[in-house]
Amino acid sequence: MLSLFDLRTRIASGSLTPEAAIALSQEAIARQEPAIGALVRHQADPVIPRSGLLAGIAVGIKDIIDTADMPTEMGSPIYSGWQPKADAAIVARLRGLGAVPLAKTTTCPFASLDPTLTRNPRDLDHTPGGSSAGSAAAVAAGMLPLALGTQTGGSVIRPAAYCGIAGIKPSFRLLPMVGIKTFSWALDTLGLFGAGVRDIAHALAVIADRPAIDLGEAPGVPRIGLVTQDFAGKAEPEAIEALALAVRAAEAAGADVATISLPDILADAFHAQGTIQDFEARQALAWEYAAHRAAFGPMLGPQLDAAQAITADDYDSARRSAHRARRALKDVFGEVDVILTFSAPGRAPMGLGSTGSSCFNRLWTLMGVPCVTVPVPGEGLPLGVQIIAPFGDDGRALAAARFIELALAA
Repeated sequence: MLSLFDLRTRIASGSLTPEAAIALSQEAIARQEPAIGALVRHQADPVIPRSGLLAGIAVGIKDIIDTADMPTEMGSPIYSGWQPKADAAIVARLRGLGAVPLAKTTTCPFASLDPTLTRNPRDLDHTPGGSSAGSAAAVAAGMLPLALGTQTGGSVIRPAAYCGIAGIKPSFRLLPMVGIKTFSWALDTLGLFGAGVRDIAHALAVIADRPAIDLGEAPGVPRIGLVTQDFAGKAEPEAIEALALAVRAAEAAGADVATISLPDILADAFHAQGTIQDFEARQALAWEYAAHRAAFGPMLGPQLDAAQAITADDYDSARRSAHRARRALKDVFGEVDVILTFSAPGRAPMGLGSTGSSCFNRLWTLMGVPCVTVPVPGEGLPLGVQIIAPFGDDGRALAAARFIELALAA
């Protein structure tokens, strides 16, 4: 894989030029993309700035994010060839930092559930997850050192775990959503994919203009609360063992790990997430639904059909549950620094018929808190564990994730 942190270190030292760094991505795309199908399109001859905090960094842009120099097709035939007039705010920010938005990456239609044809670089017979399928696969395949995704349920954390890379869903609205197709305005969150925790920490610190998010050389020892989210469903045996391995590694590195129970209101909020999501989705996609219902896939179409029956009272009740859960979660973080839990129920499913389940991600997206997934070493397809910190404390989440990453590598 291409490490953003290492590339920037080499560029700063003068041992690598921005042009040479971009060429590494272009060479990897030529070599890997035909088999993986992670990209909708890419720039063959991009303008490459020579200065900026992210100069020399090629970025994949999920294809629900507007780009002025490449079409934004939402993963749907409804928007085939559609060319925005302006960059989304996040793309403009990346350009201002010297990064090169090199490619548009595949997405499930409107960031929903209908799978793409993108393959998992770790095993081409398996899904990379979704909806940010192309972004996760492109980073895992070494085609890009950084890629953008969005998460409404689990569309950053889950594909990152399936592809064996680091991913962060930051605190809600830490990164701007202007110019990104909405699915659920109360949930949609812009996230990042990178080779490791140092890469996403450095990228987030620079992009968000919050230097304190970046990692020091020696992350502190966190108090960790272990949560299995039993209300969300059952994890597969290999995911349970991966979580146990992370616990053993953290404890061996000096961390205090305690199993904790979440207040019942968080289970209520977990079940309310779908009501909020679908009530907002039916409004965000109202024009597409009215004018192009037949163009929807076999999952999104029926999902929006059912969403027509959700009442405003249902929605308001779900929002109240979420509000109460956020208050209760603050008390949980009075006892521990971070929560450690599953990134996904197991390994990436076989075939391309499903992007997997977001059951272990939905609650945290609804809570708006920062979430980081770290790969767990082992045989076979990748597994990951998820680290969660209080709202607004993205640096804490990343520091704890780096601690666990280093502990697992020891």
